[in-house]
Amino acid sequence: MRRTLTTAAALATVWVAGSTSIAAQEAPATSGRWSFEVGSATDNRSKGISKSDGEAFVWGEAEWENASGLFYATSGFQTIRNPSGSELEVEIGSGLRPEVAGFDLNLNITRKFQIDAAPGFDDTAWELTADVARSIGPASGRLRLQYSPDGMGGTRAWSWVEARAGWEFTPRLQGTAAIGHREQDNGRDYTAWNAGLTYALTDTLEGELRCFATDADVPGEQFADTLMAGISFAF
Repeated sequence: MRRTLTTAAALATVWVAGSTSIAAQEAPATSGRWSFEVGSATDNRSKGISKSDGEAFVWGEAEWENASGLFYATSGFQTIRNPSGSELEVEIGSGLRPEVAGFDLNLNITRKFQIDAAPGFDDTAWELTADVARSIGPASGRLRLQYSPDGMGGTRAWSWVEARAGWEFTPRLQGTAAIGHREQDNGRDYTAWNAGLTYALTDTLEGELRCFATDADVPGEQFADTLMAGISFAF
């Protein structure tokens, strides 16, 4: 629990730093643009573990971004297989993407809902995310901090800390590898890692191949090692 609170404090610090920088920027324009993305993969992996019990899933997302690119709002869906009985999770959120001292920040707050969950199941949750990223030539890096004061189901407060490194081999081919650690009140703590490649088949169509593993020795598909293949279409 102490480390969970430490992560929450670190997340708050990043939010404050980003907000300070934002205050110094000019007010954003009122116009903006929409973008949409849909996709499918052989497994729905989030924070290193499966949300679809090792089965294929589909997802979609819509995003509105203001003219300066500083503020955005999103909504999305993904199919899941959950003990609650729900097979669909939807979310709505908003965030800021400022640049601070050469680093790209992404500060986001999201509300998630599981549709048609069993009566009495805690089927909603708030999730806070802070990303700090930097690219130098073909190399890139990102640190992600995530926190929820009360997760879904029986899970209470949890935190997720992940470091990711990437390399752009060509304008279309990119490789990334990441390692993260999750701590949960009334839930399992674990470390997860993944590595994979993404390839832009066209300007709007992208394929992905990625392997996932965790240190949790748990029967079933949720924590099992896997090789995932996916495809997405942006428009």
